[in-house]
Amino acid sequence: MAKQLILDLKPEELAQKLQDMGQPKFRSVQLLDGLYKHHYDSFDRFPTLPKTLITQLESEFVLNPLELVSKLQSRDKKTEKFLFSLQDRKQIETVLMRYADRDTVCISSQVGCPLGCVFCATGQMGFTRNLSVGEILGQVLHCMRQLESEGKNLTNIVFMGMGEPFLNYSNVMEAIDRLIHPESMNFGARRITISTVGLTPKLKEFTQLDSQVNLAISLHAPTDELRSQLVPNNRLHPLKPLLAACREYVNKTKRRLSFEYALIEGVNDTDQHARQLISQIRGMLCHVNLIALNPSKNYPFPGSSSQRVQAFLAVLQEAGIPSSIRSRKGIEINAGCGQLAQAQESE
Repeated sequence: MAKQLILDLKPEELAQKLQDMGQPKFRSVQLLDGLYKHHYDSFDRFPTLPKTLITQLESEFVLNPLELVSKLQSRDKKTEKFLFSLQDRKQIETVLMRYADRDTVCISSQVGCPLGCVFCATGQMGFTRNLSVGEILGQVLHCMRQLESEGKNLTNIVFMGMGEPFLNYSNVMEAIDRLIHPESMNFGARRITISTVGLTPKLKEFTQLDSQVNLAISLHAPTDELRSQLVPNNRLHPLKPLLAACREYVNKTKRRLSFEYALIEGVNDTDQHARQLISQIRGMLCHVNLIALNPSKNYPFPGSSSQRVQAFLAVLQEAGIPSSIRSRKGIEINAGCGQLAQAQESE
């Protein structure tokens, strides 16, 4: 039987476990500080815990939920992709991206993805299971340790890896609570972004939280007909109610919403598509992130040329739509958006 992941326990649950072990209350503070403030990766690194307690913890819990299987680095050394094995030998990928002014981790929320977006390698591989809270946090902690070893700090977290975060809503929200809580990791909510294809009921639920966490909607098409071809989830949650929920989010939170739009040559990248997009989002407090589609093995259409991307951007900007082109990173190591797919069982 697999040991319990200690990062899966809420702080109050961990405190109760220690109390059941006969430990004084201050031990839970020491343990939580070691986990979330010092980012220790093994129990024997906790200097304030007695050896008897360390032995007991090691017998009952797994501290690090991830085993590093491999690491790939892009040619410019600015992107690293980690392949992790989980306790059940399923695998996920996590990407660390380095910019001039920030260091961002792109984390996964599921093993695979059930939504089947046709251009996405993760969607092409299907769905296995949700990640637990500890497996989500483990990705962040791994990258924090990596950066700290270089004298740097993690600045941003994006839920843009494998999976649909809103289909693992409760675990993702609990992980975020742990990330931002002052007595836990104390990470700024405004430095976290959730990316979703737009599950309208969950978007409405998220809106009611009035969270400071950023929200990005993967739109990719301006009409229901085209979006349903690219993003099958659109058949369940079409554009009209989805965009109404987006406006509701903006009006309630007063926070700017991002729309992600992957440009595909000859599919969704014409000036007419740009004008259709403008008509859908005009007047909303939003920003459009454009990116040429990254290649994936089972999708035949290439990303748009740089000239077409610039032309699409020009149409949006002429209409006063805040928009920009997102840089593509780690494409040659399949670390770009929509390229994560190496979730297989370990030998």
